[in-house]
Amino acid sequence: MTAGESEPGASGEEKNICFIINQLREITGIHDNRLLQKALQVSNRDVNQAVSFLTDESAREPGYGATASEPDNKSSGATGSLPRGSVIDLTNDEKEDLQKAIALSLRESEKLQKEAEIAAENQDTNQAGDTNASESKVGLKRKRCEVWGDSPNPHDRKREDKWPVGLKNVGNTCWFSAVIQSLFQLPEFRRLVLNYTIPENPQENCRSHAEQRNLAFMQELRCLFALMVASKRKYIDPSNAVDLLKDAFRSSEAQQDVSEFTHKLLDWLEDAFQMATNRKNSHKKSQNPMVELFYGTFLAEGIHDGKMFSNIETFGQYPLQVNGFNDLHECLEGAMVVGEIETLHSDQSVTSGQENWFTKLPPVLTFELSRFEFNQSLGRPEKIHKKLEFPHIIYMDRYLHKNKELTRNRREEVKRLKEQSTALQQRLERYMNYGSGPERYPLADMLQYVWEFTKTKPSCVPPTQDIVGTLPTPATRCHPNTASGMQISSSESLIAETPETTRPPSTPQPPHATVHKPFTQTRPPMEMQAHPAPRHITAEELKFFENCLQRWRTEVEHDIADLKDSITQISQSVEQMYMDSLVCQVPYRLHAVLVHEGQASAGHYWAYIYDHSQSMWLKYNDVSVAESSWEELQRDSYGGSRNASAYCLMYINDNLPQLIAEDTDVETGQILKAIHALPPELRQYVREDNQHFIQELDEWNEEQVRKIPQKELIATEEVQEPVVTLKEEEVVTCQQNTCSVSAKHAAMVKEQTAQAIEKAATSYQSAGAEAALKEAFHEEYSRLFDLAKDKPTPQNDPRLQHVLIYFFQNKASKRVIERTLLEQFADKNLSYDERSISIMKVAQSKLKLIGPSDMDMQEYKEWHEDYSLFRKVSVYLLTGLECYQNGKCRESLTYLVHAYHSNLKLLKNGKNRGIDDTLIAYYRRKCLLELNACAADLFESGNENDVAEGFSIMNDMVIPCMHLIVTNELAKEDLAAVEMMRNHWCSYLGEDMDSRLQEKLTEFLPRLLDCSAEVRILREPPKIRPNSPHDLCNRFAAVMESIHSTSPVTVK
Repeated sequence: MTAGESEPGASGEEKNICFIINQLREITGIHDNRLLQKALQVSNRDVNQAVSFLTDESAREPGYGATASEPDNKSSGATGSLPRGSVIDLTNDEKEDLQKAIALSLRESEKLQKEAEIAAENQDTNQAGDTNASESKVGLKRKRCEVWGDSPNPHDRKREDKWPVGLKNVGNTCWFSAVIQSLFQLPEFRRLVLNYTIPENPQENCRSHAEQRNLAFMQELRCLFALMVASKRKYIDPSNAVDLLKDAFRSSEAQQDVSEFTHKLLDWLEDAFQMATNRKNSHKKSQNPMVELFYGTFLAEGIHDGKMFSNIETFGQYPLQVNGFNDLHECLEGAMVVGEIETLHSDQSVTSGQENWFTKLPPVLTFELSRFEFNQSLGRPEKIHKKLEFPHIIYMDRYLHKNKELTRNRREEVKRLKEQSTALQQRLERYMNYGSGPERYPLADMLQYVWEFTKTKPSCVPPTQDIVGTLPTPATRCHPNTASGMQISSSESLIAETPETTRPPSTPQPPHATVHKPFTQTRPPMEMQAHPAPRHITAEELKFFENCLQRWRTEVEHDIADLKDSITQISQSVEQMYMDSLVCQVPYRLHAVLVHEGQASAGHYWAYIYDHSQSMWLKYNDVSVAESSWEELQRDSYGGSRNASAYCLMYINDNLPQLIAEDTDVETGQILKAIHALPPELRQYVREDNQHFIQELDEWNEEQVRKIPQKELIATEEVQEPVVTLKEEEVVTCQQNTCSVSAKHAAMVKEQTAQAIEKAATSYQSAGAEAALKEAFHEEYSRLFDLAKDKPTPQNDPRLQHVLIYFFQNKASKRVIERTLLEQFADKNLSYDERSISIMKVAQSKLKLIGPSDMDMQEYKEWHEDYSLFRKVSVYLLTGLECYQNGKCRESLTYLVHAYHSNLKLLKNGKNRGIDDTLIAYYRRKCLLELNACAADLFESGNENDVAEGFSIMNDMVIPCMHLIVTNELAKEDLAAVEMMRNHWCSYLGEDMDSRLQEKLTEFLPRLLDCSAEVRILREPPKIRPNSPHDLCNRFAAVMESIHSTSPVTVK
């Protein structure tokens, strides 16, 4: 319910009238209630006729249209005006464009009204009573919807401890999730919903279809809230509640507006609680808890045509204009004062003016920020991306009716101070931009430069004389204007036309040392002066200028400092005007911010909500609930730099701790947690749902066990001898599997190991295999340790040469390193000759002596798995870069995305575990932007096959990658790239195109703007044959060198 709506609890007829009046107010921009009522009577409630009457009336009476045409900062607010820009001008004599715009606004609302009337006539009033009373009371027979697009593994959908649950996006329903989460996280509102009592016989207690629908929605909302309190699921499917709401909107497919949905939601809740209040107190009137929580009143008083008026009006969501204001207080000041405020309480005669004063503030104060305006020239709505700041705590004292006189006096004082500040700023501007020509400079600098000119050593010759005498005098190119026949070259003529004195005085050129080049110059050049100098100046003149210029410059600098100090003091006085205790008695704390990203016709909503129990901000984005910060909230909510900005601000009265107080046990006073805070019937409902989910987890676990080969399930109890033999073989196989990764690494470096054995040939001949192993072991250990000291360069990464270099650089334990090296000497692939075989057998025997107490095999395995992943990342990176340089962006993106996210796993354990992620991110970003541009070109072609291919590129490649970026990263460059791609596609909304293309674009944009709504996983890239360390190093060097030379890569 917005400002100017009817009192809560009004009849259906009165609500219908108020709905039409609000519609007329929104379409025409006229806010005079008497004129709107008159238009309603004349038109017999026909909206089209009423609009025509109002436009004619406003054209004849400029006074009525004053608030709708080109408002200034003071006249745009809750009661008045359309935003600035290309808005509808009701004072224009030509009304064709206006009528077209109004027709667009009315088309869907008329369709809605007709559909609602037909549905109301055909609705069976007994439909809501099909279920028996007990089932209806708690909704136990509500359909359990299967979650489409969910992970098949239920463990991925399991709630983490007490972390808040998310809400699934069931098709353009992010608006529902954002609003419901904001309300649910208010303990006082949550208690009201959960403790609401559904009547035992709804069909008997409900007098209309609307009442039955409201009760059905309350039933679904209670069940949804109960699951959000105590479910074991990570997120909940809200389909049942959403379906009921969608029936009340224009279309079930279109994305809804947050303010429209919140308005509808509060209306339904108000009506439902009014029914409950009437049942409990049928003989006396009692307060509606929804009204008490969300609705307030304000007094509108002023003068119209010399007559005083004063009206009390109710509001739920208070609307505020964004255009023309920089912060929330400026918006409120603009909304509270319409017209010339000083004339309202003076003796001057005025025609109109209005002030609004809050007479009652609700505990939950919601501001609706008007970020959309209708562009008349384009015939469509546009989003306002202007930056608007808002505080964590706002004091509302200055806007209360009881502080009217105090606020008026301070507004007068603020106005006086701002006028002084403006005058001082203008005076300061004259000092900082001095001069009468097109180029202006600071006066203090100009005086300094003149002083520098006067004290420069005088020159007794013209500036060209010492140069002209040295020039050759050919017969050609005689200067036509020189009486003496002086000849200069064209380049020197250019120099003469642009002397150094024409340079801006703010950038003096430093003197340059002159260098004589005897082999290219016939004679040493003349020494040039650094600056121009006066031709003649006497000592008296120099002293005079020195005294005057220095004194003037000091005076100017002193004046500038005084002006700046005065402006600063005035600014501080304005800031402190409302900071004293008299106007800081009513604090409201920011509870939730609803953010919209996108354009007027398409976008995505999410919410930042303050968790009072943990004292931190959380980001609720459909199924995702993540820890956030005030800095992130400001970046996404203020607007101005991105397509994201706050659309709704929810503040709560900081003097009412019961709003955020958790439920407590009546007897013990202890806080009730999770399922214990629910009423008994809902507690049973949640337990049943949790039991279903636990059963799903158990079934999944059993299915995974069945997939394991049967031999791995052999029990450990005593069995027959042949089985014992099998068990021993199984243990050996298990050990081999554990070391299989390390064995692969040993096989990769067999050439290096063979060279180490070759160097120990002398020891083998003189002392035997064991001595040779010892010498080869220590020599190889020392060689690799020295290589590990080399740091990676752009063309060389020593970690690719050997697994032990990777271990050394990442400080693996000595036991891991020694066992790895010993395993390389025990590799069966070394059996080239008798010496190698002997050393191999000695190494194998020593490996068998290492028992479980000597080595943590799990740690050993993890180290080798990390190195395998490192090599995989390197190969993916190199392949992706090769594909990119050969123009294969699709293949390149697949490799680079997997390389990046596998690399992230390595970097979590240390920066030397993986590759520099900036290189991967840079080329991943380039691939994304090029693919996006390619898809856009295909879309612009208009060819059906090309358009389909373009959307296929976006859906299969670009959007999944964007989802990974937005979900997991906050790199400034990546977010800027995502924003650039989204803006590119949103820009098509303002272009004329075929209806078929428009339909496809409208269907596609929500997926682009809300990547979480439909996640598609990028397919695994094709497997690549592993390279030997030598080949991989050569390939790495070739690819990295080609990056800097930008030549295509060809590696054999």
